Amino acid sequence: MKNSKFTLFIPMMILVAAIVSSCAGSKELLPPSERTLDYLRSLDEETLRTLDTDEDGLNDYLELYEYETNPLSPDTDEDGLTDGDEVNNYDTDPNNADTDGDGLSDGDEVNSYNTDPNNTDSDGDGLSDGDEVNDHRTDPNNSDSDGDGISDYDELMTHNTDPNNEDSDGDGFTDQQELDMGTNPTDGSDPVFLMEDAFNTINFDFDRSNIRDDAASMLDENIATLMNAPAFRVRVDAYTDHVGGDQYNLRLSLRRANAVVDYYMSNGVSEDRIESRGLGKAPVPCMDETDEIGCERNRRAESHPISTLRYRPRM
Repeated sequence: MKNSKFTLFIPMMILVAAIVSSCAGSKELLPPSERTLDYLRSLDEETLRTLDTDEDGLNDYLELYEYETNPLSPDTDEDGLTDGDEVNNYDTDPNNADTDGDGLSDGDEVNSYNTDPNNTDSDGDGLSDGDEVNDHRTDPNNSDSDGDGISDYDELMTHNTDPNNEDSDGDGFTDQQELDMGTNPTDGSDPVFLMEDAFNTINFDFDRSNIRDDAASMLDENIATLMNAPAFRVRVDAYTDHVGGDQYNLRLSLRRANAVVDYYMSNGVSEDRIESRGLGKAPVPCMDETDEIGCERNRRAESHPISTLRYRPRM
């Protein structure tokens, strides 16, 4: 009987020990708020792979042993992107706030500027995204921020023009137009552009083609204006009043046009910069015209600026 009781006792002890051992090995996990790095490192791989303590999209095992990020912080490098997003969505470095080293955080590139956090120069214009945003205020996604046909890099590094203003000097010509014409895009007085009313109109005495003193002074002003505008030529259009026959007035208008041309040439204007026309009677009679003396306003020679520039300025 004693041996029988002893035989039954041994299995009972083994069962109790197994139960106690089982209970001791299944200790309950600490809540996320109480976990530490040392605590997480004490857990086995299988358990860690089931945990995402900081809820950043990466399990704790990957954070501790593959990416070396902080499983207790959803954004290890504090760049505005979660570690999970950096690894799974953007292929950026979750331990480096500026993966491409361009001066913009990965978070700003993704969330604010829509630039590539893995490319220092998203628009390929030769300027880093950080320099565009922080220094030049240009568009890091557009190689030509002002749309003038010149890249932001060339504007800043070659031409010293404003990459945010298509007309840096405000003269009405775009920077690209000025480069095409060989003029200075940073000098508002280059090129000189003459408007239609840039020149004085002179008048003549009745049935005369000689240049009066008052007209000579006005032509001198025209010559000074023309000399300061090397890209321009001048066209002289001469008229008569409505007294007399058409053929006589046509010849008179030609003499008046030639008189102005001769004056220009004798005062330094080269012949190849001048053209002229004698157009006879003025197209519109004056209200005060008489059969005896005509109308002085129609006895005139107009000087019109003729541009040789490739473009006209925007007005």
